[in-house]
Amino acid sequence: MRFILILVLSTLLLIPADPQALEAQQGTVIFLVRHAERADDGAMDPQMAMDPQMAMDPQTRKDPPLSEMGRDRASLLAEMLRDAGITHIHSTDYARTRETAQPTSAATGVELAIYDASNLDAFAGELRSIPGRHLVVGHSNTTPDLVRALGGDPASPIESMEYDRMYIVTVEESGVRTVLLRFGDSFIGPGHPTP
Repeated sequence: MRFILILVLSTLLLIPADPQALEAQQGTVIFLVRHAERADDGAMDPQMAMDPQMAMDPQTRKDPPLSEMGRDRASLLAEMLRDAGITHIHSTDYARTRETAQPTSAATGVELAIYDASNLDAFAGELRSIPGRHLVVGHSNTTPDLVRALGGDPASPIESMEYDRMYIVTVEESGVRTVLLRFGDSFIGPGHPTP
């Protein structure tokens, strides 16, 4: 399954073998995902369940880390994007978003940059002005809004327990294209078919 998804991504993006060729390409490709599963979603993460202090810590409750499932999804994301020619990685300044982006940063050697999600129009303008391939990790409410600010089509809102969306927004002189893919364990909910 992972191989097929990676093959589809490679075909969609026509990834050049030479990194210098990537820099020379016109246009910008932006991969947008919501952070992976949080430790406080649904069934509590085993680490939090074993450490009641962690579960009660106000900072952890305000800014929870990823769950084990979330860490697995973040690793899958890194595996999928390892050879995608990522040149920039952006995350909001929360544990769950940074932890989602970190494996891709480690796999590609691209440093993680923090962005402010309170002004998505300005951030979209910044992304459009920097050629290359960007990974942007956001939230269920900011990711579709950023897709829209880039001129793309976010489709339906992201459900509260939906973590499997990946938007690929391509910004070129000729216009903006949006591809919506699913990765990792599927979300089963309204508007999404049962496997």
